[in-house]
Amino acid sequence: MHAATPTHRHLPRLSRFEWLMGLYGENFQRLTRMFQPQALAPGRYVSRVEGGLDLHLEVLALHTYTVELRLSYAMLDPATGQPDPSAYVRLYRDARQAEATHCYIGRRWQDVLGLRPSVQVMLGHRLRMNGFLNKWLDYLEGQGHGPHTLSEAGPAPADKKNAACA
Repeated sequence: MHAATPTHRHLPRLSRFEWLMGLYGENFQRLTRMFQPQALAPGRYVSRVEGGLDLHLEVLALHTYTVELRLSYAMLDPATGQPDPSAYVRLYRDARQAEATHCYIGRRWQDVLGLRPSVQVMLGHRLRMNGFLNKWLDYLEGQGHGPHTLSEAGPAPADKKNAACA
């Protein structure tokens, strides 16, 4: 009898950059399946599900190949008055990618990373932001948010609309 020897398959390891690109692709699939933001006009929308928090989706700009939007709840950071949590997302229609460009959590990226972060530090930060977005979208989908729960909302307060953008 031969002793069983374990067979190890060597799977290729993804680099951090490849992992990030995979998150961008998955975030695109989730966002387009749930809210179809590329078909929405610029403006504010709200998604309501029974027993869940209202999700606010704001289409900030439509460009030929991109859609810029923000996802947030109606919860505000007590120190700044800005929606927290929130994620600013750039949807690349042609590349089928969705990138969280920044997540507002009470601080600007310069405060977190410094003025001249290394490529590795910036890549790690982007992985965390887009991992957060991916998990949040998974949670929202599980709560039942989708195109059928989305409706137009009133205009944003003019004085706070873009205060968190830096």
